[in-house]
Amino acid sequence: MDLTCSEEEEEFRARLRAWLIATLPTLPARPDPLDWPARRAYDCGWQRRLYDAGYADTHWDASPTQRLIFLEETELAGAPYVGANFVGLLHAGPTIAAEGTAAQRERWLPPILRGDEVWCQGFSEPGAGSDLASLRTKAVRDGDAYVVTGQKIWTSHAEVADWCELLVRTDPDPAASKHRGISWLAMPMDAPGVTVRPLRTLAGSTEFAEMFLDEVRVPVANRVGEENDGWRVTMVTLSFERGTAFVGEVVACRRLLGELARTARKNGTWDDPVLRRRLGRLSAEFQALWRLTQANVSEAQATGGVPGAGGSVFKLHYSHARQELYEAAGAVLGPDALDLDREWNLDRLSSLSYTIAAGTSQIQRNIVAERILGLPKGR
Repeated sequence: MDLTCSEEEEEFRARLRAWLIATLPTLPARPDPLDWPARRAYDCGWQRRLYDAGYADTHWDASPTQRLIFLEETELAGAPYVGANFVGLLHAGPTIAAEGTAAQRERWLPPILRGDEVWCQGFSEPGAGSDLASLRTKAVRDGDAYVVTGQKIWTSHAEVADWCELLVRTDPDPAASKHRGISWLAMPMDAPGVTVRPLRTLAGSTEFAEMFLDEVRVPVANRVGEENDGWRVTMVTLSFERGTAFVGEVVACRRLLGELARTARKNGTWDDPVLRRRLGRLSAEFQALWRLTQANVSEAQATGGVPGAGGSVFKLHYSHARQELYEAAGAVLGPDALDLDREWNLDRLSSLSYTIAAGTSQIQRNIVAERILGLPKGR
Protein backbone atom coordinates (compact mmCIF):
# COMPACT_ATOMS: atom_id res chain seq x y z
CA MET A 1 0.00 0.00 0.00
CA ASP A 2 1.48 3.33 -1.10
CA LEU A 3 1.15 5.97 1.63
CA THR A 4 3.18 8.65 -0.16
CA CYS A 5 1.67 11.65 -1.97
CA SER A 6 1.92 12.24 -5.69
CA GLU A 7 3.50 15.33 -7.20
CA GLU A 8 0.04 16.75 -7.89
CA GLU A 9 -1.01 16.18 -4.28
CA GLU A 10 2.13 17.89 -2.96
CA GLU A 11 1.39 20.86 -5.22
CA PHE A 12 -2.08 20.99 -3.69
CA ARG A 13 -0.51 20.98 -0.22
CA ALA A 14 1.85 23.85 -1.06
CA ARG A 15 -0.94 25.94 -2.60
CA LEU A 16 -3.23 25.36 0.39
CA ARG A 17 -0.44 26.14 2.87
CA ALA A 18 0.32 29.45 1.16
CA TRP A 19 -3.37 30.41 1.19
CA LEU A 20 -3.67 29.62 4.90
CA ILE A 21 -0.61 31.74 5.72
CA ALA A 22 -2.15 34.70 3.88
CA THR A 23 -5.73 34.24 5.12
CA LEU A 24 -5.61 33.27 8.80
CA PRO A 25 -4.27 36.65 10.07
CA THR A 26 -7.31 38.38 8.52
CA LEU A 27 -9.92 36.39 10.47
CA PRO A 28 -12.02 38.08 13.18
CA ALA A 29 -11.60 37.15 16.83
CA ARG A 30 -13.00 33.77 17.76
CA PRO A 31 -16.27 33.85 19.72
CA ASP A 32 -16.97 32.44 23.16
CA PRO A 33 -16.79 28.63 22.72
CA LEU A 34 -20.00 28.27 24.74
CA ASP A 35 -22.00 30.70 22.53
CA TRP A 36 -23.26 28.46 19.73
CA PRO A 37 -25.21 31.10 17.74
CA ALA A 38 -22.03 33.20 17.60
CA ARG A 39 -19.99 30.11 16.78
CA ARG A 40 -22.36 29.24 13.96
CA ALA A 41 -21.81 32.68 12.42
CA TYR A 42 -18.05 32.38 12.82
CA ASP A 43 -17.85 28.81 11.52
CA CYS A 44 -20.05 29.57 8.53
CA GLY A 45 -17.98 32.66 7.76
CA TRP A 46 -14.87 30.51 7.65
CA GLN A 47 -16.63 27.99 5.44
CA ARG A 48 -17.56 30.80 3.04
CA ARG A 49 -13.89 31.80 2.80
CA LEU A 50 -12.99 28.22 1.94
CA TYR A 51 -15.73 28.19 -0.69
CA ASP A 52 -14.59 31.44 -2.30
CA ALA A 53 -11.01 30.16 -2.42
CA GLY A 54 -12.02 26.87 -4.04
CA TYR A 55 -11.32 24.60 -1.06
CA ALA A 56 -14.84 23.95 0.24
CA ASP A 57 -15.47 20.94 -2.01
CA THR A 58 -12.38 19.14 -0.74
CA HIS A 59 -14.63 17.02 1.48
CA TRP A 60 -16.42 15.44 -1.49
CA ASP A 61 -15.01 16.24 -4.91
CA ALA A 62 -11.32 15.78 -4.08
CA SER A 63 -9.57 12.44 -3.74
CA PRO A 64 -9.43 10.92 -0.24
CA THR A 65 -5.71 11.75 -0.13
CA GLN A 66 -6.33 15.40 -0.95
CA ARG A 67 -9.00 15.42 1.75
CA LEU A 68 -6.43 14.09 4.19
CA ILE A 69 -3.93 16.77 3.17
CA PHE A 70 -6.59 19.45 3.60
CA LEU A 71 -7.46 18.31 7.12
CA GLU A 72 -3.81 17.94 8.07
CA GLU A 73 -2.73 21.35 6.80
CA THR A 74 -5.67 23.32 8.19
CA GLU A 75 -5.15 21.78 11.62
CA LEU A 76 -1.39 22.35 11.59
CA ALA A 77 -1.97 25.98 10.63
CA GLY A 78 -4.42 26.49 13.50
CA ALA A 79 -7.32 27.21 11.13
CA PRO A 80 -10.88 27.21 12.52
CA TYR A 81 -12.45 23.81 13.03
CA VAL A 82 -15.62 22.91 11.12
CA GLY A 83 -17.59 23.46 14.34
CA ALA A 84 -21.29 23.96 13.63
CA ASN A 85 -20.72 22.64 10.10
CA PHE A 86 -19.52 19.26 11.41
CA VAL A 87 -22.64 17.25 10.57
CA GLY A 88 -23.23 18.85 7.20
CA LEU A 89 -19.65 18.68 5.97
CA LEU A 90 -18.54 15.38 7.48
CA HIS A 91 -21.74 13.28 7.80
CA ALA A 92 -24.80 14.42 5.86
CA GLY A 93 -22.98 16.01 2.94
CA PRO A 94 -20.79 13.01 2.09
CA THR A 95 -23.84 10.73 2.47
CA ILE A 96 -25.93 12.82 0.09
CA ALA A 97 -22.99 13.00 -2.32
CA ALA A 98 -22.70 9.20 -2.26
CA GLU A 99 -26.37 8.17 -2.05
CA GLY A 100 -28.53 11.14 -3.07
CA THR A 101 -30.20 11.83 -6.39
CA ALA A 102 -28.91 14.51 -8.75
CA ALA A 103 -31.68 16.84 -7.56
CA GLN A 104 -30.83 16.20 -3.89
CA ARG A 105 -27.16 16.85 -4.47
CA GLU A 106 -27.96 20.07 -6.30
CA ARG A 107 -30.32 21.25 -3.54
CA TRP A 108 -28.30 20.47 -0.43
CA LEU A 109 -24.59 20.28 -1.23
CA PRO A 110 -23.90 23.84 -2.45
CA PRO A 111 -25.49 25.51 0.64
CA ILE A 112 -23.44 23.25 2.92
CA LEU A 113 -20.27 24.08 1.04
CA ARG A 114 -20.98 27.82 1.10
CA GLY A 115 -21.75 27.79 4.82
CA ASP A 116 -25.32 28.93 4.14
CA GLU A 117 -27.03 26.00 5.87
CA VAL A 118 -26.15 24.02 8.99
CA TRP A 119 -27.20 20.42 9.65
CA CYS A 120 -27.76 18.44 12.83
CA GLN A 121 -27.85 14.68 13.42
CA GLY A 122 -31.11 13.07 14.57
CA PHE A 123 -30.09 9.45 15.11
CA SER A 124 -30.05 8.49 18.80
CA GLU A 125 -33.16 8.15 20.93
CA PRO A 126 -33.67 7.65 24.69
CA GLY A 127 -34.21 3.92 24.06
CA ALA A 128 -32.00 3.53 21.00
CA GLY A 129 -28.47 4.71 21.60
CA SER A 130 -25.94 1.95 21.09
CA ASP A 131 -28.67 -0.24 19.60
CA LEU A 132 -29.56 2.37 17.00
CA ALA A 133 -31.68 -0.06 14.98
CA SER A 134 -34.18 -0.15 17.87
CA LEU A 135 -35.28 3.42 17.12
CA ARG A 136 -39.03 4.05 17.42
CA THR A 137 -39.55 7.47 15.82
CA LYS A 138 -42.15 6.62 13.18
CA ALA A 139 -42.86 8.08 9.76
CA VAL A 140 -46.26 7.33 8.23
CA ARG A 141 -46.69 7.91 4.50
CA ASP A 142 -49.44 10.42 3.69
CA GLY A 143 -49.49 11.23 0.00
CA ASP A 144 -46.26 12.97 -0.97
CA ALA A 145 -45.12 13.41 2.65
CA TYR A 146 -44.16 11.42 5.71
CA VAL A 147 -45.80 12.35 9.01
CA VAL A 148 -43.09 11.95 11.65
CA THR A 149 -43.68 11.48 15.37
CA GLY A 150 -41.12 10.63 18.03
CA GLN A 151 -38.16 11.86 20.08
CA LYS A 152 -34.43 12.19 19.49
CA ILE A 153 -31.63 12.86 21.95
CA TRP A 154 -28.01 14.00 21.66
CA THR A 155 -29.04 15.82 18.49
CA SER A 156 -25.78 17.52 17.54
CA HIS A 157 -26.10 21.28 16.82
CA ALA A 158 -29.91 21.17 16.74
CA GLU A 159 -30.34 24.64 18.26
CA VAL A 160 -28.51 26.31 15.34
CA ALA A 161 -29.38 23.90 12.50
CA ASP A 162 -31.45 24.42 9.36
CA TRP A 163 -31.69 20.71 8.45
CA CYS A 164 -31.56 17.39 10.24
CA GLU A 165 -30.34 14.04 8.96
CA LEU A 166 -33.11 12.01 10.53
CA LEU A 167 -33.58 8.27 10.97
CA VAL A 168 -37.19 7.11 11.15
CA ARG A 169 -39.09 3.83 11.14
CA THR A 170 -41.17 3.52 7.99
CA ASP A 171 -42.11 -0.16 8.38
CA PRO A 172 -44.19 -0.67 11.54
CA ASP A 173 -44.52 -4.44 11.04
CA PRO A 174 -43.09 -6.00 14.24
CA ALA A 175 -42.27 -9.15 12.29
CA ALA A 176 -40.07 -7.24 9.86
CA SER A 177 -36.33 -6.85 10.44
CA LYS A 178 -35.70 -3.84 12.64
CA HIS A 179 -32.81 -2.94 10.35
CA ARG A 180 -34.95 -3.22 7.23
CA GLY A 181 -37.72 -0.86 8.34
CA ILE A 182 -35.64 2.35 8.63
CA SER A 183 -35.45 5.32 6.27
CA TRP A 184 -33.03 8.29 6.08
CA LEU A 185 -34.77 11.69 5.75
CA ALA A 186 -33.64 15.29 5.42
CA MET A 187 -35.96 17.24 7.71
CA PRO A 188 -36.23 21.05 7.75
CA MET A 189 -35.78 22.25 11.33
CA ASP A 190 -38.33 25.04 10.92
CA ALA A 191 -41.13 22.60 10.08
CA PRO A 192 -44.23 22.83 12.32
CA GLY A 193 -44.11 20.27 15.12
CA VAL A 194 -40.33 20.39 15.75
CA THR A 195 -39.37 21.30 19.33
CA VAL A 196 -35.70 21.61 20.35
CA ARG A 197 -34.55 21.66 23.97
CA PRO A 198 -30.79 22.23 24.37
CA LEU A 199 -28.87 19.94 26.73
CA ARG A 200 -26.02 21.44 28.74
CA THR A 201 -22.83 19.40 28.76
CA LEU A 202 -20.34 18.94 31.59
CA ALA A 203 -18.29 21.74 30.03
CA GLY A 204 -21.30 24.07 30.05
CA SER A 205 -21.95 24.20 26.29
CA THR A 206 -25.15 23.25 24.46
CA GLU A 207 -24.01 21.61 21.24
CA PHE A 208 -26.46 18.76 21.94
CA ALA A 209 -30.22 18.86 22.31
CA GLU A 210 -33.24 16.66 22.73
CA MET A 211 -35.74 17.01 19.93
CA PHE A 212 -39.46 16.27 19.96
CA LEU A 213 -41.34 15.62 16.71
CA ASP A 214 -45.12 15.99 16.75
CA GLU A 215 -46.64 15.01 13.39
CA VAL A 216 -43.94 16.77 11.41
CA ARG A 217 -44.52 16.60 7.66
CA VAL A 218 -41.39 15.78 5.65
CA PRO A 219 -41.63 15.52 1.85
CA VAL A 220 -41.03 12.06 0.42
CA ALA A 221 -38.62 13.78 -1.97
CA ASN A 222 -36.39 14.39 1.07
CA ARG A 223 -35.74 10.68 1.55
CA VAL A 224 -32.16 9.70 0.68
CA GLY A 225 -32.13 6.14 -0.63
CA GLU A 226 -35.11 3.84 -0.93
CA GLU A 227 -37.84 3.49 1.65
CA ASN A 228 -36.83 0.99 4.37
CA ASP A 229 -33.23 0.98 3.06
CA GLY A 230 -32.13 3.65 5.52
CA TRP A 231 -29.96 1.31 7.57
CA ARG A 232 -27.63 0.76 4.63
CA VAL A 233 -27.54 4.52 3.99
CA THR A 234 -26.83 5.05 7.69
CA MET A 235 -23.84 2.72 7.49
CA VAL A 236 -22.47 5.03 4.78
CA THR A 237 -22.98 8.01 7.12
CA LEU A 238 -21.30 6.25 10.04
CA SER A 239 -18.39 5.09 7.88
CA PHE A 240 -17.60 8.73 7.14
CA GLU A 241 -18.11 9.71 10.79
CA ARG A 242 -15.77 7.00 12.07
CA GLY A 243 -13.38 6.86 9.14
CA THR A 244 -12.46 10.44 8.28
CA ALA A 245 -14.36 12.90 10.49
CA PHE A 246 -11.74 12.78 13.28
CA VAL A 247 -8.67 13.07 11.06
CA GLY A 248 -7.98 16.70 11.89
CA GLU A 249 -8.24 15.92 15.58
CA VAL A 250 -5.40 13.39 15.34
CA VAL A 251 -3.18 16.18 14.02
CA ALA A 252 -4.36 18.41 16.87
CA CYS A 253 -3.52 15.71 19.43
CA ARG A 254 -0.01 15.31 18.01
CA ARG A 255 0.50 19.06 18.28
CA LEU A 256 -0.87 19.05 21.83
CA LEU A 257 1.72 16.44 22.84
CA GLY A 258 4.48 18.87 21.89
CA GLU A 259 2.81 21.64 23.89
CA LEU A 260 2.46 19.34 26.90
CA ALA A 261 6.15 18.46 26.76
CA ARG A 262 7.14 22.15 26.64
CA THR A 263 4.81 23.01 29.53
CA ALA A 264 6.13 20.07 31.57
CA ARG A 265 9.71 21.31 31.10
CA LYS A 266 8.68 24.78 32.33
CA ASN A 267 6.71 23.74 35.43
CA GLY A 268 9.00 20.91 36.54
CA THR A 269 6.71 17.93 35.92
CA TRP A 270 9.11 16.78 33.19
CA ASP A 271 11.37 15.53 35.97
CA ASP A 272 8.88 12.72 36.60
CA PRO A 273 10.11 9.71 34.57
CA VAL A 274 6.65 8.13 34.64
CA LEU A 275 5.17 11.21 32.96
CA ARG A 276 7.93 11.25 30.34
CA ARG A 277 7.30 7.60 29.47
CA ARG A 278 3.59 8.32 29.34
CA LEU A 279 4.03 11.16 26.84
CA GLY A 280 6.46 9.08 24.79
CA ARG A 281 4.02 6.19 24.56
CA LEU A 282 1.21 8.56 23.55
CA SER A 283 3.43 10.05 20.86
CA ALA A 284 3.96 6.57 19.42
CA GLU A 285 0.23 5.81 19.61
CA PHE A 286 -0.79 8.96 17.74
CA GLN A 287 1.88 8.38 15.12
CA ALA A 288 0.44 4.89 14.62
CA LEU A 289 -3.08 6.36 14.41
CA TRP A 290 -1.90 8.76 11.72
CA ARG A 291 -0.48 5.87 9.71
CA LEU A 292 -3.72 3.96 10.19
CA THR A 293 -5.58 7.01 8.90
CA GLN A 294 -3.39 7.08 5.80
CA ALA A 295 -4.04 3.38 5.26
CA ASN A 296 -7.82 3.85 5.62
CA VAL A 297 -7.74 6.76 3.18
CA SER A 298 -5.73 4.73 0.68
CA GLU A 299 -8.27 1.92 0.97
CA ALA A 300 -11.17 4.35 0.49
CA GLN A 301 -9.48 5.80 -2.59
CA ALA A 302 -9.17 2.33 -4.07
CA THR A 303 -12.78 1.36 -3.32
CA GLY A 304 -14.75 4.39 -4.44
CA GLY A 305 -14.24 6.95 -1.68
CA VAL A 306 -16.35 5.48 1.16
CA PRO A 307 -14.30 4.44 4.23
CA GLY A 308 -14.54 0.77 5.19
CA ALA A 309 -14.75 -1.12 8.47
CA GLY A 310 -11.18 -0.04 9.23
CA GLY A 311 -12.75 3.21 10.38
CA SER A 312 -14.06 1.35 13.41
CA VAL A 313 -10.52 0.24 14.31
CA PHE A 314 -9.41 3.85 14.11
CA LYS A 315 -12.36 5.23 16.06
CA LEU A 316 -12.04 2.62 18.80
CA HIS A 317 -8.36 3.27 19.43
CA TYR A 318 -8.52 7.03 18.92
CA SER A 319 -11.30 7.46 21.49
CA HIS A 320 -9.25 5.85 24.23
CA ALA A 321 -5.96 7.46 23.17
CA ARG A 322 -7.57 10.91 23.29
CA GLN A 323 -8.86 10.29 26.80
CA GLU A 324 -5.40 9.13 27.90
CA LEU A 325 -3.86 12.23 26.31
CA TYR A 326 -6.04 14.60 28.29
CA GLU A 327 -5.49 12.61 31.49
CA ALA A 328 -1.78 13.23 30.86
CA ALA A 329 -2.58 16.92 30.33
CA GLY A 330 -4.22 16.92 33.76
CA ALA A 331 -1.05 15.45 35.27
CA VAL A 332 1.05 18.18 33.64
CA LEU A 333 -1.27 20.95 34.84
CA GLY A 334 -1.54 19.61 38.39
CA PRO A 335 -3.95 21.72 40.51
CA ASP A 336 -4.63 23.93 37.48
CA ALA A 337 -6.45 20.98 35.91
CA LEU A 338 -9.46 22.05 38.01
CA ASP A 339 -9.55 25.52 36.45
CA LEU A 340 -11.88 25.52 33.44
CA ASP A 341 -10.35 28.78 32.24
CA ARG A 342 -7.00 27.07 31.73
CA GLU A 343 -6.09 25.78 28.29
CA TRP A 344 -6.96 22.12 27.59
CA ASN A 345 -9.41 21.67 30.45
CA LEU A 346 -12.61 22.08 28.42
CA ASP A 347 -11.22 19.68 25.83
CA ARG A 348 -10.33 17.33 28.66
CA LEU A 349 -13.97 17.25 29.75
CA SER A 350 -15.25 16.77 26.21
CA SER A 351 -12.83 13.87 25.66
CA LEU A 352 -14.89 11.83 28.13
CA SER A 353 -17.65 11.55 25.52
CA TYR A 354 -15.49 10.10 22.75
CA THR A 355 -15.94 6.47 23.80
CA ILE A 356 -19.70 7.03 23.36
CA ALA A 357 -20.00 9.48 20.44
CA ALA A 358 -20.18 8.09 16.88
CA GLY A 359 -20.85 4.59 18.26
CA THR A 360 -19.72 3.30 21.63
CA SER A 361 -16.46 1.42 22.02
CA GLN A 362 -18.45 -1.74 22.68
CA ILE A 363 -20.21 -1.37 19.33
CA GLN A 364 -16.89 -0.72 17.56
CA ARG A 365 -15.47 -3.93 19.05
CA ASN A 366 -18.46 -5.86 17.72
CA ILE A 367 -17.94 -4.39 14.24
CA VAL A 368 -14.25 -5.26 14.28
CA ALA A 369 -15.00 -8.78 15.50
CA GLU A 370 -17.74 -9.49 12.96
CA ARG A 371 -16.70 -7.57 9.84
CA ILE A 372 -12.93 -7.75 10.03
CA LEU A 373 -12.12 -10.87 12.07
CA GLY A 374 -15.11 -12.84 10.77
CA LEU A 375 -16.29 -13.93 14.21
CA PRO A 376 -19.94 -15.01 14.60
CA LYS A 377 -22.53 -12.49 15.76
CA GLY A 378 -23.63 -12.66 19.36
CA ARG A 379 -27.11 -13.90 20.13
